[in-house]
Amino acid sequence: MPDILHRDEFEHQSLGHYTGTVSAIVGLDLGTTGIRAIAFSESGSILAQAYEEVPLIFPKAGWVEQDPIVIRDMAIRVLRKVVNELGAKNVRGIGITNQRETTILWNKTTGRPIYNAVVWQCRRTAKLCRERSDQADFIFNKTGLRLDPYFSATKIEWIFQNVPSAKQLADSGNLAFGTVDTWVLWHLTARQVHATDASNASRTMLVDISTGQYDPALLRLFAVPNAILPEILNSNAHFGSTDTEICGFHVPILAILGDQQAALFAHGQFEFGTVKNTYGTGLFVVGNTGDTRLNDANLVSTVAWQIDGKLTYATEGSIFTGGAAIQWLRDGLGIIQDASETAELAAALPDNGGVYFVPALSGLGAPYWDADARGTIVGLTRGSDRRHIVRAALEGLAHQTADIIDILNAQATLPISTLRVDGGAVANSFLMQFQADMLDMPIVKTKLNETTALGVAMLAGLSAGFWTQDQLKTLNPVTETIHPKMNAALRKVLRNEWHHAIKQAQA
Repeated sequence: MPDILHRDEFEHQSLGHYTGTVSAIVGLDLGTTGIRAIAFSESGSILAQAYEEVPLIFPKAGWVEQDPIVIRDMAIRVLRKVVNELGAKNVRGIGITNQRETTILWNKTTGRPIYNAVVWQCRRTAKLCRERSDQADFIFNKTGLRLDPYFSATKIEWIFQNVPSAKQLADSGNLAFGTVDTWVLWHLTARQVHATDASNASRTMLVDISTGQYDPALLRLFAVPNAILPEILNSNAHFGSTDTEICGFHVPILAILGDQQAALFAHGQFEFGTVKNTYGTGLFVVGNTGDTRLNDANLVSTVAWQIDGKLTYATEGSIFTGGAAIQWLRDGLGIIQDASETAELAAALPDNGGVYFVPALSGLGAPYWDADARGTIVGLTRGSDRRHIVRAALEGLAHQTADIIDILNAQATLPISTLRVDGGAVANSFLMQFQADMLDMPIVKTKLNETTALGVAMLAGLSAGFWTQDQLKTLNPVTETIHPKMNAALRKVLRNEWHHAIKQAQA
């Protein structure tokens, strides 16, 4: 059920509005697992929030979908609840952040999707990618991305190949494509604005990231009509305003960022070298590389954001299964009832008992990029129980993160001395300590975990004049630093055994 939080310092009336003037910026977070709207005050405190969990659909092994209508309706509901809570005239602006790469095509006349949203985790286009293997270097050089089912281009291609109405609608000029930000924006603005920002566009595998624009050669390669694509705008553009039927007032939409870019912005804003990991549905290690695009075949280069025409780049290690592994323990295996149990269960054991869980439930992302890998649990004995599997799942999140940091450290391009962390799993004390131990590096936690919503709200607030650039630095201060405790010999053993488990998952 949606959850609304109220701050005691504001008098709350029965009609759902605060008395007086309450100035706020709202971050609308269109995540994979759930959709959340959060209203932030000038001091960065949370005034109100609402949340709903988004169902996932699994039509076949390796396929992941969502209902776009459910996404749209949830987004409107949570936004409306929060805006109504404060009073629409008190909301200075909205920022939208979203799960990236997820692909939606819809009929512009009816406003209805022609197929379910093909989620970024979906592996159905692995064959299409293999058929294009001779183009992998060309694609990487243009886009900074690996040729992988993760990204939008082959998802669009698959829909054109499998949904007959796609070509007919495209030929008649009635088909639109968008990632989740574009789909929701189009509806919030009463179908007036078909646009995205540079960070999301860079994840489609259709954009030359040196220019930030769609590339004709890539459009031809994936047979994507230019006419269906959203306009690419600055991340801090004015993306229109909400229709009065949404919030009762025209609230300006002043920023859009992909979720991982938004989290990076919340941690470091414009600071080169900031490296963060978000423990969400997936795990995303992202570092701000400024105006320089790094080229490492094991990672991806992406647009962090485009502000006032200036592109900022990031390097990213995209891990497909993070918190989704814990969700699978709950919903798939039924061995936990809530994620909050996992820290205590893991800590109840003296060690992992030789059990390793490679959570390749949607293939393996960086740095392995193996779409055919499958989730694998190794080392089970008669003495193993659910605690070992839970602990192995948590350790697997930390090991996957360490795999990315190892590559970044080997490059010596980014000055990594600490890892900033966010996402729901940072509340897990066992995981955070084990992460610090595997990295032999301090882990830094900040005031707010919901950094995706905060990051895009920061950018929207900057656009609205709600905050200055200096004020942004004060909104998400460091609250805790977790230092490594494990000796180097044990760390080496655990890392070696993890890499052995990875090989078995790829066998």
